[in-house]
Amino acid sequence: MSAAPPGAAERVFAQFLGLEKQARQAGSTEQLGFSMVNDGQSLFGFRHAALLIAGKVQALTGISVVEPNAPFVAFVERAAGRLLDLGLLGEARPVDPAVLDDQARADWQDLSAAHAYWLPLKDRQGAPFGGLWLARDQGFTEAEQALLAQLADTYAHAWLALQPRKPWRLRWPGKKRLAVAAALALVLLVPVRQSVLAPAEVVPLGGRVVAAPLDGVIAEFLVKPNQGVAAGELLVRFDATGLKAQADVAERALGVAEAELKANTQRAFADAESSARIDLLAARVEQKRAERDYARQLLARSEVRAERAGIAVFADAERLTGKPVQTGERLMQIADPSQAELRIELPVSDAIALEPGAEVALFLDSDPLNRHEARLERSAYEAQATAAGQLAYRLDARFVDKPPRIGLRGTAKLFGGRAPLAYYLLRRPLAAARQSLGF
Repeated sequence: MSAAPPGAAERVFAQFLGLEKQARQAGSTEQLGFSMVNDGQSLFGFRHAALLIAGKVQALTGISVVEPNAPFVAFVERAAGRLLDLGLLGEARPVDPAVLDDQARADWQDLSAAHAYWLPLKDRQGAPFGGLWLARDQGFTEAEQALLAQLADTYAHAWLALQPRKPWRLRWPGKKRLAVAAALALVLLVPVRQSVLAPAEVVPLGGRVVAAPLDGVIAEFLVKPNQGVAAGELLVRFDATGLKAQADVAERALGVAEAELKANTQRAFADAESSARIDLLAARVEQKRAERDYARQLLARSEVRAERAGIAVFADAERLTGKPVQTGERLMQIADPSQAELRIELPVSDAIALEPGAEVALFLDSDPLNRHEARLERSAYEAQATAAGQLAYRLDARFVDKPPRIGLRGTAKLFGGRAPLAYYLLRRPLAAARQSLGF
């Protein structure tokens, strides 16, 4: 401001109060930013102004939308970063071109006015969270600097009222960035123990599988899931209607053959033809006897009995009752309740190197707060499709202490060897990148 004519001070003061009022009336940070870089132009006569928050230009004089990659925007952000590195960002002062680097000075000559003034915006603790870059052809007087300092307090108060969250600091100094990068690199090299999660189920150890002995329809299950059974106890009964009829027919066919053989044997002394048929009829009797014995065996198989004592392990009797089954189809398993192991389905995408004896922790769905320890015993080399249609490796683990109840399911955590933290975090992204890009 130059020498003011009579009454000019009152007009300047009125304009200053108007700027403060507009700042307090702003309804959003966008409106406030636009007011900061445009409304004070008539009072202070700057050619252009830039508002920086957290090191990024948020508003420019005469510009409605800031282009982040514009040359002037890049210059102002570079200059503010240099002031931060030198510890000058918290001071309201004219900007000395000598403190900037060569690139910033060259950009200043091409893009900005001859004189620039940095006006910091500070929070309630006195730390700068942004500022105004004001540029014009002549320097700023002491009176103007005093008004700007007062106006900066108003702008900072209004901005924090609209955005109460603490803004991020502009940028860390170069040395601090290097120190943080070095610390992160060291942390990423720290060896950690690899681990994966996989679904698991408690299954019988050394159980005896009870399979369908014949093709037929199951009439009824005589035991319930997890029911204790004794050796020789009846477990399943098949529909034997057809088998009984088959056995009766075979028995009668055998009687007819034996009667025919007996009649020809009696006539053989007087009838040469009957004597010649004796061998054929004897063979037919043996054939019918074999058919009868086979029919009886099938009939005996219609009742399935337990070969050993234990508990009957199966899901649901209603699922198979009244439905046809094929020979060899699994019906249930007879197992010792005190002997159980852990069966794990490890997805191919989560597979890590696991050695026999590796530590395994089981967390049951029914009791997720308690941990059951186990040791890995076997792992399959070939992946197979699970019931969910996912390829997975089958792993078997033996419990260290008393096993949980057979049939319980949960999540198993498998522990592998140690590897750098960077590998632990980036193993799956690297595998996905290799599958996608082929490197």
